[in-house]
Amino acid sequence: MSIFTPTNQIRLTNVAVVRMKKGGKRFEIACYKNKVMSWRSAAEKDLDEVLQTHSVFVNVSKGQMAKKEDLLKAFGSDDQTEICKQILAKGELQVSEKERQSQLETMFRDIASIVAEKCVNPDTKRPYTVSLIERAMKDIHYSVKPSKSTKQQVSAENIPV
Repeated sequence: MSIFTPTNQIRLTNVAVVRMKKGGKRFEIACYKNKVMSWRSAAEKDLDEVLQTHSVFVNVSKGQMAKKEDLLKAFGSDDQTEICKQILAKGELQVSEKERQSQLETMFRDIASIVAEKCVNPDTKRPYTVSLIERAMKDIHYSVKPSKSTKQQVSAENIPV
């Protein structure tokens, strides 16, 4: 009895899927999780370090490649590398629940520290502590908006009085 292992099968580990809908079709690319953010912030320049494979998929997890006709129709080109760059720049990155929670907690703390820097107790003329601001934000059920920067959320018109 012999065990058959497919030779053309590529195992994708540590995968971040970046999705983009264009022309009514969904296109996906397989990337390395931590490298997508550094690519978008222009810290990472090498595309090979970001992408796991220079292929455009319809479904990464099932390994279904995008058809050439679909790529031509949606992107006006069948150059996989250029399409990967477009998807990387404009596509949406799938993040896990823990990552999202961690990001929200960090933003919450950043907002609290910015508010603490700007506020002074009028009675004692001493600055409020970050923990006091955090507690007050939790008491009023302040919700962090992940789509806005921390500085935008702290601006005067966004703070409820």
